[in-house]
Amino acid sequence: MKIGVPKEIKRHEYRVGLTPQCVRTYVSHGHQVYVQANSGAGTNAGDALYKESGAEIVNTAQEVFERAEMIVKVKEPQPEEYGYFREGHVLFTYLHLAADRELTEFLMERKVNAVAYETIELADRTLPCLRPMSEIAGRLSTQEGAKYLEKPFGGRGVLLGGVPGVPRGKVAIIGGGTVGTNACKIACGMGADVTILDLDARRLEYLDDIFGSRITTLYSNESNLLACLREADLVIGAVLIPGESAPRLIKREHLGLMKEGAVFVDVAIDQGGIAETSKATTHDDPVYIVDNIVHYCVANMPGAVANTSTNALTSVTLPYGLKIADHGLEEALKDDPALQKGLNTYNGSCVHPAVARSCEVPYTEYTP
Repeated sequence: MKIGVPKEIKRHEYRVGLTPQCVRTYVSHGHQVYVQANSGAGTNAGDALYKESGAEIVNTAQEVFERAEMIVKVKEPQPEEYGYFREGHVLFTYLHLAADRELTEFLMERKVNAVAYETIELADRTLPCLRPMSEIAGRLSTQEGAKYLEKPFGGRGVLLGGVPGVPRGKVAIIGGGTVGTNACKIACGMGADVTILDLDARRLEYLDDIFGSRITTLYSNESNLLACLREADLVIGAVLIPGESAPRLIKREHLGLMKEGAVFVDVAIDQGGIAETSKATTHDDPVYIVDNIVHYCVANMPGAVANTSTNALTSVTLPYGLKIADHGLEEALKDDPALQKGLNTYNGSCVHPAVARSCEVPYTEYTP
């Protein structure tokens, strides 16, 4: 199969879909790989490394798309890239279509067969290709939240770990999955006073087992949520419903309950965000203030640590990409139920039920 790796053009996205090591693996399986010039610059992987691994370097994204049968990316296609797609292209990338009806309709109209990293789902309901980025985003959420609590950024001027004789900063984490757990690790490491909310009693038991008395666990209901919003210096939104829009748990009026200068980091922004006041931001303009609450809603947080995140991402996506390249999309889907759940659009139809519900487009069941 002919594999194409275009340079990411989303603002401040430094990751790349394949590392030189990944390219070497594809080539060893008999595939051709076309890499756009300077695609790996953000991860310190120059064109020479890709050439040594067997890739052909091409100058433009248009040439990558023209030559390739499967496009391997990191982030969802940007409007500037739409014109490069053709019917039958296989797209393998993060898509987060629940928050982007326009892109969903485009992929259907162009008959692009799109497999989303974030909806590949194993039998135990874990999301193997989302997990490493969730781990990174969770850890960054506390790191960034701590920074924007500083007074020059509009924050409360609170040090999460406090100092002897002064109360520690309070962190409320909404959602105890991979993002929430990793946010909790960093918050505890900083010495913060941490509360984590989740709907699943078994998940709360697990978190209590691993963190013990260092954190408070609470069932996620409106009463507990509002109590946490009142007390928190930093609130982290870490809720995920695979493939669907994030639930809007924080209403505009809830901001009035929060402390002036508190920080809200919405890691769920790729799926639309958990607050009515959430809107996607970029690394060069990451925060905005609504009702005296600092909002951090960067939609590609792991892009800031491109070396770490590219290596973590490609290590889990490579086996699935190879299955598609080695056997063809349809055969790979037939043989791997987890990969089949990653299929979002196929031959002009939306074939993921959660995406169809969120985008309000017709759903068609995919039959291998």
